[in-house]
Amino acid sequence: MFKEAKYKMSEERLSQLKDELHYLQTVREKEVAQQIKEARSFGDLTENSEYDEAKTEQGKLYSKIAEIKNLIENAEIVRASQKTDIVGIGSKVTVRDLEDDSKELYEIVGSQEADPALFRVSDDSPFGKGLMDRKMGDTIEIEAPIGTLKFEILKIE
Repeated sequence: MFKEAKYKMSEERLSQLKDELHYLQTVREKEVAQQIKEARSFGDLTENSEYDEAKTEQGKLYSKIAEIKNLIENAEIVRASQKTDIVGIGSKVTVRDLEDDSKELYEIVGSQEADPALFRVSDDSPFGKGLMDRKMGDTIEIEAPIGTLKFEILKIE
């Protein structure tokens, strides 16, 4: 039998998803139903673009609701690592790029909370996997489309 994937996230992220689901199922669903009702009142449905748009919006809404339900049902709550000697989820890691000597601070998070623009990398990403379970002073190599990237772990918080 097919086993559903687990989605790693914090309690905070799970709460956000539940709030979003509640909003979509109550407020947003009523808004879309009203749009459909108004579009029907315009007459012939075969040439009614407002009706078509409302039905498309309804389909997107139901798809989003199903997606969020799946995330909630398959959520795996992860707790931030309390260790500062080994990289884990919740760790803040300062690394030095061995090619250009630049330093960056990254936070290791579950897949549902990743945001590379904010330096929050998933433990499932190549970079995150490379950092997991490593120690201060370790050198890691990450395969990327532009070649192999090398980093030194300077600090774990």
